[in-house]
Amino acid sequence: MMKKKSISASKASLVLFLCQMISALDVPLDSKLLEELLQPPTITQQSPKDYIVDPRENIVIQCEAKGKPPPSFSWTRNGTHFDIDKDAQVTMKPNSGTLVINIMNGGKAEAYEGVYQCTARNERGAAISNNIVIRPSRSPLWTKEKLEPNHVREGDSLVLHCRPPVGLPPPIIFWMDNAFQRLPQSERVSQGLNGDLYFSNVQPEDTREDYICYARFNHTQTIQQKQPISVKVFSTKPVTERQPILLTPTGSTSTKVELRGNVLLLECIAAGLPTPVIRWIKEGGELPVNRTFFENFKKTLKIIDVSEADSGNYKCIARNMLGSVHHVISVTVKAAPYWITAPRNLVLSPGEDGTLICRANGNPKPNISWFANGVPIAIAPEDPSRKVDGDTIIFSHVQERSSAVYQCNASNEYGYLLANAFVNVLAEPPRVLTPANKLYQVIADSPALLDCAYFGSPKPEIEWFKGVKGSILRGNEYVFHDNGTLEIPVAQKDSTGTYTCVARNELGKVQNEVRLEVKDPTMIIKQPEYKVIQRYGQVSFECIIRHDSTLLPTVIWLKDNDELPDDERFLVGKDNLTIMNVTDKDDGTYTCIVNTTLDSVSASAVLTVVAAPPTPAIIYARPNPPFDLELTGQLERSVELSWIPGDENNSPIRNFVIEYEDGLHEPGVWHYQTEVPGTQTTVQLKLSPYVNYSFRVIAVNEIGRSQPSEPSEQYLTKSANPDENPSNVQGIGSEPDNLVITWESLKGFQSNGPGLQYKVSWRQKDVDDEWTSVIVANVSKYIVSGTPTFVPYEIKVQALNDLGYAPEPSEVIGHSGEDLPMVAPGNVQVHVINSTLAKVHWDPVPLKTVRGHLQGYKVYYWKVQSLSRRSRRHVEKKILTFRGNKTFGMLPGLEPYSSYKLNVRVVNGKGEGPASPDKVFKTPEGVPSSPSFLKITNPTLDSLTLEWGSPTHPNGVLTSYILKFQPINNTHELGPLVEIRIPANESSLILKNLNYSTRYKFYFNAQTSVGSGSQITEEAVTIMDEAGILRPAVGAGKGKEDWKKEIVNGSRSFFVLKGLTPGTAYKVRVGAEGLSGFRSSEDVFETGPAMASRQIDIATQGWFIGLMCAVALLILILLIVCFIRRNKGGKYPVKEKEDAHADPEIQPMKEDDGTFGEYSDAEDHKPLKKGSRTPSDRTVKKEDSDDSLVDYGEGVNGQFNEDGSFIGQYSGKKEKEPAEGNESSEAPSPVNAMNSFV
Repeated sequence: MMKKKSISASKASLVLFLCQMISALDVPLDSKLLEELLQPPTITQQSPKDYIVDPRENIVIQCEAKGKPPPSFSWTRNGTHFDIDKDAQVTMKPNSGTLVINIMNGGKAEAYEGVYQCTARNERGAAISNNIVIRPSRSPLWTKEKLEPNHVREGDSLVLHCRPPVGLPPPIIFWMDNAFQRLPQSERVSQGLNGDLYFSNVQPEDTREDYICYARFNHTQTIQQKQPISVKVFSTKPVTERQPILLTPTGSTSTKVELRGNVLLLECIAAGLPTPVIRWIKEGGELPVNRTFFENFKKTLKIIDVSEADSGNYKCIARNMLGSVHHVISVTVKAAPYWITAPRNLVLSPGEDGTLICRANGNPKPNISWFANGVPIAIAPEDPSRKVDGDTIIFSHVQERSSAVYQCNASNEYGYLLANAFVNVLAEPPRVLTPANKLYQVIADSPALLDCAYFGSPKPEIEWFKGVKGSILRGNEYVFHDNGTLEIPVAQKDSTGTYTCVARNELGKVQNEVRLEVKDPTMIIKQPEYKVIQRYGQVSFECIIRHDSTLLPTVIWLKDNDELPDDERFLVGKDNLTIMNVTDKDDGTYTCIVNTTLDSVSASAVLTVVAAPPTPAIIYARPNPPFDLELTGQLERSVELSWIPGDENNSPIRNFVIEYEDGLHEPGVWHYQTEVPGTQTTVQLKLSPYVNYSFRVIAVNEIGRSQPSEPSEQYLTKSANPDENPSNVQGIGSEPDNLVITWESLKGFQSNGPGLQYKVSWRQKDVDDEWTSVIVANVSKYIVSGTPTFVPYEIKVQALNDLGYAPEPSEVIGHSGEDLPMVAPGNVQVHVINSTLAKVHWDPVPLKTVRGHLQGYKVYYWKVQSLSRRSRRHVEKKILTFRGNKTFGMLPGLEPYSSYKLNVRVVNGKGEGPASPDKVFKTPEGVPSSPSFLKITNPTLDSLTLEWGSPTHPNGVLTSYILKFQPINNTHELGPLVEIRIPANESSLILKNLNYSTRYKFYFNAQTSVGSGSQITEEAVTIMDEAGILRPAVGAGKGKEDWKKEIVNGSRSFFVLKGLTPGTAYKVRVGAEGLSGFRSSEDVFETGPAMASRQIDIATQGWFIGLMCAVALLILILLIVCFIRRNKGGKYPVKEKEDAHADPEIQPMKEDDGTFGEYSDAEDHKPLKKGSRTPSDRTVKKEDSDDSLVDYGEGVNGQFNEDGSFIGQYSGKKEKEPAEGNESSEAPSPVNAMNSFV
């Protein structure tokens, strides 16, 4: 009889009735088939329900849909038709329903505020989008007010009110001082949820005049500033301690309503001295574990993902040593509608029946309403095959004209859900999607699966034949799957051949042929054997194989499950492995692995390396095998085995290993049973039912294992129910519409009896469904088709045999197949932190659109062009992956002063979703790199010529070059430093008026508006000059001129001539030699007459000689001390000077900044002058602090308006001109549309 995978017979009648009601065709995801089939429209992408837009940018309202034929699109605005042809500012993208409203060319975002809805229509029906409420974001200015100073007594409480302007969305509030440093907060001083700054008690150090509240509006990228508030604390002695009182909330009780799934925030801030401590409890219950967090020094209770169970009374208690006070907040959790069962598309054949089910829950319970092609079903065209029954539409005997798109709307006062589901009635003859003549290859005795993917409407019947004229296949040796696949559980050589699949319905018949080849298994007919080898010997392992002649095997050798050492001593031959000159490190397990395209086998052997024995030597060897095995005391589940040990061979037996063979299920295969100490020769063995046991014993000593003993007599145990169920049960979909249930099959001896089978059961989790079960055999996998995409299932697999079932198995949770994510991350924002680092934010995609396990997000970013050179280059995209549900990430390694693009994609197990629209951002200028070169040429007596090359990486617009230089004397001491600023368009400079014969050190760097870059240094020397003396011979015109020459330092302008003869005429010549040649000038002078005088030669005086000796000794001692200190590593003076004048390096930022140290900008850490909130150019810069305005304005410059408000471009985008007037007076948007569909 034909075996068909189906549900159990006990539930056949009920299930057959349900199948008549809900049966629907599964359309395979075959691209060619999908292109040919008619299909009603399906909305694939749309903008969020509450869509807040930037009033300075074009408004893009998304509406994408698919269908066959391709759908056309139309829009309504505020419930009436929106004629886009009549508005020049509005266009619709080609082949799409997405609207683009041009705001940047004169349009006003406020003029397009309203509720929009998209309709996608073709001949098969019409799908509609959600109501999309468009509201432009607003960042109104702070109302001007005169703030009086706050005079507070020490120990009293104080509240500084922020009262920010009402914006859309609401602003983020923070407090800072006039140096843009965040005000420190503690248990005593903290900011409340409303933005006010609370002091439980004031201290003298709280006195200051610059308490400033800032409001950051994310959508418009602006920061507004309140006027500074002054606080002056005066002291009274002694300071009176006070028991706690609550500053917020007031009174003893209050109420709070929160929606299911949101974050619940409860706050209690108390005054008192000493500062009170806050504690939270839930009356009559416990705070939820893993969802409760305490913030703001335990003043705020935060519960994430709240549900109805979190409703109740929450009490906060403020306590100090003088007493306590409490407040009870009654929390009620309501719920916007959420799906229990969303309607799913139906593909039916003419005459078939089906149902659309729409079930939702909420608090209060939502109202369910149906629409057909966008029209309320009550006034839609009549369809005799359709019947509405509350949350269900029942279809019976449908016809092709019944095709339509139905909408289910579930709404209550807190929101609505809208789902489109089409009914597509198709009449299609059968077609086979599996390629013709597809070849399948398997190894003998393994399963073979032959595919016959098909489609037709009505659903075709599938039959299989072997050969061209063979009979239909039937019998227990075949398994016929619902998806058309033919399974041969144990393929044999005679299974080879051609198989024909025939699909037929009332509209036709089609067939397809596939081929099956069954190959011989690969076998190792001579395995490597255990070897003991002496050190420095040679050993060889054999591995001789037999394989199918049509398969090409590859042989790999491993040592200890790793690759062989890269050593020429290891020689791999065709059938063996040889190791030359064996060493101790070669000891280990060697494995031969043989792979083909269809199978793989392996065998291992142990190599033991021993020292060469002395002569004479005791021979140590493995023990001889045990013998005379005997079985006694046979019971159903146990038996006693005894044996006699063999010879130890000079090495004591450590233990005995007992192995068994199951002659019934796996003859010839020996399995490990147990082991006992070497002193034991009997053992009680536990047995399993329905196993034909044989036992053997192996002795083990220090040298190795003995050969196995001869097998014992056989012992067949009785059959029984299975004791255990399959392990490692999993449910993982391989396609978006299936669930693949797998398990590890029981071993033969675990079956406990004949007829081993598996009962596979599944049902959808969190849905009130009955279990669906099938019974299968000889497989370890079952595929459930037609499942929803990525939904959880409860799964269990139970073993059974001819005697009954195993114990009830445990349930596991699996998921049906994943599909690619549907939507791209929205609201992608880039905050440029500095010239090399940016932070990207995005909104997480709804988990239901991920359609799989969320693995993370990928950010693709690439450089478009450099803003300084305006030259494009090859685009090299970089990818950063952020694991989990992160909504931000850092982009390091950016190039300064460049334009970049990026997009973000969500990733699941199936792959990547669509990319978000490309986001453009620009990095600010940075400091340049060092000039490419610095050359010093043309030295003269008083000048040097400098030539340089511009920086390789200007990182901005060069503003100038800075040249610094200073002389170095003969003792390496540095002279005064001279600085020259050179225009950026220059590439050379002649330095004049330098000293003769002097060494100079030069420091040279480039500058942008951000600051100075790295410097390059060089040294050069001006040339020397000379002085010559000519003494003529006595007597005019007689004798030869005898010149004496002295070398003079070029920095000197005089020289004393000594040793001249009185009353003698001399000629003197002063000359200098340089690159231009030798130049000189001469003069003649005469010495005066000799004067007779009586002088004492001081060099002969004793006191003078003693003084000179003392001076010489002192100088020698000083030289020795200097020499010792120099050898101890004293610094080179020029290096000290260079370090003293070098520019400060970039300082790393702290971990709190969320940035990396190597991407910090040195200019960002220069502090502002004390007493001034802005520099002279009214540009705000970052400071050294960890917690500065940069943390809130995202790290780029901002400006103050005349009213004192701060507008910061913290996203890196160019700031547009603000709207005129105070925007706080604008009319509210139509928010009611967000909570109701109609």
